[in-house]
Amino acid sequence: MATENHKGKIALITGANKGIGYELSRQLGKEGVTVLIAARNAALGDAAAGKLKAEGAHAYFIELDVTKPETIAKAAQTVRMRYGRLDILVNNAGVVDKGDGLPSIADPEAVRRVLDVNFFGVLAVTQAMLPLMRNSASGRIVMISSGLGSLTWNADSRWPFAALKPLGYNGSKAILNMMTVQLAWELRDTQIKVNAVNPGYTATDLNGNTGTQTLEEGAAEAFRQALAPDGAPTGGFFETGGVVPW
Repeated sequence: MATENHKGKIALITGANKGIGYELSRQLGKEGVTVLIAARNAALGDAAAGKLKAEGAHAYFIELDVTKPETIAKAAQTVRMRYGRLDILVNNAGVVDKGDGLPSIADPEAVRRVLDVNFFGVLAVTQAMLPLMRNSASGRIVMISSGLGSLTWNADSRWPFAALKPLGYNGSKAILNMMTVQLAWELRDTQIKVNAVNPGYTATDLNGNTGTQTLEEGAAEAFRQALAPDGAPTGGFFETGGVVPW
C-alpha cells in the first residue's frame, strides 16, 4: 500500500481513542493520511491524538458521540470548515451490553442500546459525512462489522463461534451489513466505495482483551479497504485473507 501516495487524504475514524480504531489511525497516519480521532471523551481523544502526533502523524481529536446528533453535526461542520471534504470514513465505534443475550432472554432495552450505537449511530454519522465524501476524488466508507453479523455463519453449527449469539450485537452487525450493501448500490455511480470488514477475534476492551489477534492484525483489513484503489470492489464483506459470507 505504501507504493501509492495517500499523503493529504483526510480520514475520520469513530471510537478511535483506543483498540482497533486507534491502531487503524496509527497505520493511516504512517501513510501520511490526516487522521481525525473521533471520540466522545475529550480527555481520551486528546491523549490518543497526542500520542500519534508524537509519532509524527497528522492527528487531531474531534468530539463525536454517535448517540448525540448535535455532536455529529458539529463534527461534520468542523471537517467542512477545515478541509472541505472527507476522503475516508471508518465507522468503528461499537458496544456490547451485559443485558444482551439469546432471543429468549435478551433484555429488550439492552438490545436497543446496542442498536443505538452499532447501527443508528453509524447511520447518523454516515448521513452527516456523506456530502463531504462526495467532494473527495476517491471516497472510502469502511464499516467495522463482525463475523458475528454473518447469517450464514450464525446458521452453521460447526462454526467455531456458533454458541455466541447475543441478539443485539449480532443483529446490529447484520443490519450494518445490509446498510453496506444498500449504500454501495445507492452510490454505485459515484467514486465512493462502501465495504464491511470483519476484523476477526481481536484483543480489545470490547471482549475483555480475550481475543486471539493483535490490534495490528485486527486493523489490517480495515486499513486495506480505507486505502483501496479505484478499481477495487464495493458492497462487499471482507476479512484478512478473503470474503466473508453474508
